[in-house]
Amino acid sequence: MNLQHLFAQQDTVLTLTFAILVIMSILTWVIIIIRSVKLFLAKKANQQFLKTFWHASNLSEAMTSVQKIEAPMTKVALQSYRSQQQYHDQKYSHLHDAVPKNDYLIRHIRYAMDKVLRPFSSGLTALASVGATAPFIGLFGTVWGIYHALININTQGQVTMAAVAGPIGEALIATAMGLFTAIPAVLAYNTLVRLNKNLSHDMDNFAHDLYVQLLNVKDK
Repeated sequence: MNLQHLFAQQDTVLTLTFAILVIMSILTWVIIIIRSVKLFLAKKANQQFLKTFWHASNLSEAMTSVQKIEAPMTKVALQSYRSQQQYHDQKYSHLHDAVPKNDYLIRHIRYAMDKVLRPFSSGLTALASVGATAPFIGLFGTVWGIYHALININTQGQVTMAAVAGPIGEALIATAMGLFTAIPAVLAYNTLVRLNKNLSHDMDNFAHDLYVQLLNVKDK
């Protein structure tokens, strides 16, 4: 079957259907590449951060040595450390700060982690939407192609290869494109969710250790 000839004869509805699937496929692969690279760099930077942080002789030196490392853990550590230093000055200036030191640190560490991890979830909704809707968009193209085949048969009054080949070919291509778009989106979504969970677990482990360190800093 000549695909170029097939696409040249298709109507506006199928053209729009194929265009939507192509755009969704491009969007899927852009998100996959960007999210994968960002997670890889974050994991690598976190490893460098942990090596530098725990080899410092004290907490103050550790905070100074990791400032130039662009890692998610760096942002959590620095913001949490600043919160610990500001605890006494702000303790009674606002109602939400008038809490014990351990609760104050937990609140700020959680806030810092949420702020750092939130960007890693961007794009997952788009992947889920593509994975859920692309097969149905392809199915719509399939139904439309079969409908055109039936219209051709009704117009010609007989079943011929020429009457059904083009519309049925469009229908099959629409189905294949829908699956081709949806399958990578679903696989990427599941993989990225898993990688985000791994990153979150690593951050949780570090946050617990950081909390213990900050809690044991002697009050001035």
